[in-house]
Amino acid sequence: MDKKIISTGAFIGMLAIILGAFGAHALKKVLSIEQLSTFETGVRYQMYQALFLLFIGLMTNLSQKTKKTIYNLVLFGVILFSGSIYLLATNTLTTFDFKAIGFLTPIGGLLLILAWGILFWNVTKKKQQKLDN
Repeated sequence: MDKKIISTGAFIGMLAIILGAFGAHALKKVLSIEQLSTFETGVRYQMYQALFLLFIGLMTNLSQKTKKTIYNLVLFGVILFSGSIYLLATNTLTTFDFKAIGFLTPIGGLLLILAWGILFWNVTKKKQQKLDN
């Protein structure tokens, strides 16, 4: 599971760099400053989650079950959160109105919050167990 988490984190990070460069160069010519800023928000949060997955994959004090839960929450959270932001930011470039999927952004954000919350819970729970012993 650790290899899968780390490789997914590396892939998501690489994709964030590619999308960031694409936004800075190709989209700069066709999007407004506000749209470009929105797109960059998606890239930034995607990179945060890539680094988070690398961190989770390298942690030795989390169970594999916990790592798998965090992995799934982050993966689907990035797809829904950053993915919907990318589509919403580039909405004017297509004939499809991506505003219809705007409700996915906060759902993805909630999944990301839950992933970080599970890490927080597990780390503080383990620390408390050590104090109790």
